[in-house]
Amino acid sequence: MTQREAEIIDLIHREVKPALGCTEPIAVALAVAKATEIIGEKCKECTGSGWRMTADFSISVEVSGNILKNGMGVGIPGTGMIGLYIASALGAVCGRTEYGLEVLHDLCPESIARAKELVEKKKVSVAIADTGHKLYVKATVTVPVQEASGIPMPEASEASGKSHSAAAVIEDDHDNIVETWLDGSMLQSGHRKTDAQDETSAEGITGKDITVKEIYDFATHAAFDDIKFILESRTLNLALAEEGLHGDYGLKVGKTIGNSRYDEVFGKDFMSYAMSLTAAASDARMAGCTLPAMSNSGSGNQGITATMPVIAYAIKYGTDDETLARALILSHLVAIHIKGYLGKLSALCGCVIASTGSACGITWLRGGSYAQICAAIKNMIGNITGMVCDGAKVGCALKVASGVSGAIQSAVLAMEGTCISEHDGIIEKDIEKTIMNLGQIGSVGMQNTDNMILDIMVCK
Repeated sequence: MTQREAEIIDLIHREVKPALGCTEPIAVALAVAKATEIIGEKCKECTGSGWRMTADFSISVEVSGNILKNGMGVGIPGTGMIGLYIASALGAVCGRTEYGLEVLHDLCPESIARAKELVEKKKVSVAIADTGHKLYVKATVTVPVQEASGIPMPEASEASGKSHSAAAVIEDDHDNIVETWLDGSMLQSGHRKTDAQDETSAEGITGKDITVKEIYDFATHAAFDDIKFILESRTLNLALAEEGLHGDYGLKVGKTIGNSRYDEVFGKDFMSYAMSLTAAASDARMAGCTLPAMSNSGSGNQGITATMPVIAYAIKYGTDDETLARALILSHLVAIHIKGYLGKLSALCGCVIASTGSACGITWLRGGSYAQICAAIKNMIGNITGMVCDGAKVGCALKVASGVSGAIQSAVLAMEGTCISEHDGIIEKDIEKTIMNLGQIGSVGMQNTDNMILDIMVCK
């Protein structure tokens, strides 16, 4: 393995990882869990296996507008509830930072009941933070020590009086904890990025540092043993899809498309199969399924959309593991590359980005060349660019299905030699310039759109 190959693999590992639940409320739960763990670790009065289940937590959360937008309407796994309030309470009661984006892995009926009680007692507050970061969470947890320990507290610190308070700050990445505090004193100040730095990575190469040609060469020539780890994407996201097909989650988009009653509408071809599988996984995830998704660039839906159409093709046509792994690497990396120009959160729906990746994976599985893969990307950018993100919610499954449809159309047209020309819209002859144009539209051009969407949502 060359050094460059190692850098690319490291990039994939940083951007493609399991996540339980929608990543915005999960980031909030992670910050709350970190603050709670600090109290448990540093304060001898707040010890014992059961103190988190009984402590009278007060939780104050400040988030960026984009976190609020993507956290308001999404289901929290296993709770039957939506939003940041229950996610915050669960982070305090049972969240464990060692699990990363699977911070709520240890959910149980008792912790859910306790978290709901905290929400009902209005022990959780959520506000919009005054920050320039699109991805920002500050969680402050306060615990009355006597109630947490059950014993008088003469030895409590002067700084905290009769309570302990801890805070954790997440910036730019969903699991990037940059600050921690205890009783007003800073414990840690970690990596912070400047405006000139890419939002996708704290270290190593970023999505902007690779090209489509480099992605193609890596995906097609890397040793299989070095990239077969990506097959875990199939394991996790296919399990989500099957859960969505068999359960009654969200809008049941995937289940409905796959229902034989509608064969005369959707047919029984590859496109309908891919749309059904992918949307079903999104249905389950957004409605609070307790199974993790393999995410891409901090988004479970993006991970689902980058993988499931490619997996659907492999299932439909009997693709072997090595070929599938290369197609998944291609899809994931293209999504990471494009996302590098947009940032973690934007007004542009992530389905556009992730389905562009899957269009590349499908094109390659059908025998497509590098030039045809570039054509598929241009066809996608010339097609569904502009689809807005109006927050994470069960309705995302509809956008996922639309993205899959666009991906397959783009792949088929590319294989037929059809490519949107540089004379059309934002398409350039150079593939990298085309991707940069998309990034400019999503990150700069749609900023006012993002603000208006948030205004509409919070004023309902």
